[in-house]
Amino acid sequence: MDTQLIICLAIFALTVIGYCSGLYSLATVAITSMMALTLTGCLAVEETITYFSNSNVIMIAGMCIVAAGFNRTSFCTRMADKISSIAQGSLPKMMLGYCMISMLLSQFIQSPVVVFGIVAPMLAASAESIGVHPSKVMFPVGVTAVVTCCTLPFGAGATVAAELNGYLESYGYLDYTVQLTDPMKGRLPLLIICVLYCAFAATKFTPDKPPVGTVADLKAAQKKEPLKPFQEYAGLIIFCGDALALMFASKLGLQNWEITVIGALLMILVGVLKPREATAAIPMSMLLLIVGALAMSGALSSTGAGDLIGGTIANVVSAVNGNSYIVGLIFFVVPFIMTQVMQNRGVMMIFHPIAIATCASIGGNPVGLMILVQAACLSAFMTPMATPAIPYIMDYGGYDQASMFKQSWLPACICMAVSVGWIMTIFPIL
Repeated sequence: MDTQLIICLAIFALTVIGYCSGLYSLATVAITSMMALTLTGCLAVEETITYFSNSNVIMIAGMCIVAAGFNRTSFCTRMADKISSIAQGSLPKMMLGYCMISMLLSQFIQSPVVVFGIVAPMLAASAESIGVHPSKVMFPVGVTAVVTCCTLPFGAGATVAAELNGYLESYGYLDYTVQLTDPMKGRLPLLIICVLYCAFAATKFTPDKPPVGTVADLKAAQKKEPLKPFQEYAGLIIFCGDALALMFASKLGLQNWEITVIGALLMILVGVLKPREATAAIPMSMLLLIVGALAMSGALSSTGAGDLIGGTIANVVSAVNGNSYIVGLIFFVVPFIMTQVMQNRGVMMIFHPIAIATCASIGGNPVGLMILVQAACLSAFMTPMATPAIPYIMDYGGYDQASMFKQSWLPACICMAVSVGWIMTIFPIL
């Protein structure tokens, strides 16, 4: 085994221990691991620097400022109160409303962190209005945004079939084609069950009080001087315009980070936020956590850890004689575990070719396995390394790593059972 790979795996193990120990903040552990990876040569210095300017980091910083501006408007409180009144003080009804909003937005915006950034301010206000701490509600709504992303064949989800067919074409295995609605057929039951679980059951496992501090401080915002009518309307228009622009970013020819930064600047220029308020709205600890998590993900990928695991899987599959459910279980569990420590896009790039090669060797149908890999990689909600949305959720909910594991194990089992059982039934390998 390569020396750099061994060093990287050792640093990764120590990083996980650091996250779980609680001796230092998550951001401190993340940046420490990043510097260790750099000093040991697992990451090039030039590559390390790029993580500080990663588009996700900039996008989240901009989105936090836009959300802070939205929080300053009375509309945020009025909308939250309206949702709460419709729910009639019922936490499950309120959660169902926000989970549905989160799920629908995730069909148009191919970024759970953006979806959560749009929903979180109103969710926090609604929770406060019924006497519930945000730590009770942030995780379920965040998980909904992650797990249901791009399930339906419109918006960003309309490109999924074309992407999977691209993998088939690049491999040269053209006996099967992914139809436009196939990803929806495979993932729709999980979407439904995820929304229902997160709305009606997940809050039983979320903490009543946050284990650590939260980024949302609505009471402090309420003590500030009310905005003038112009700033009130401007804040609402900027927030809604930002959300719409994120939905149609590709048609506008803009990157997500550009849209959120423009929105953040407008909040300051029109006076919704003062420069100091905008600066205070940027959660530096969360952004540093994301930087460190991205660095670890990149190191695991560049040192060959993903390829090593992927190659082992191909050998295991042949030992079970191509049984659809056993093979499906393997192709869900392993990518699911890997995507908790590597970015889901990278894991998909590793396992889609392996799924195709596995099916090609026995003349089987790879469509189900490819959809299953996608479902596994989008079920990333256990660790801050899984997807940039998770540090955002942890900061808003005040969660530490221990509370994340406590909340995550049951939905993880549900995702696995539903995905493997359903997808391998309607898209068997043989």
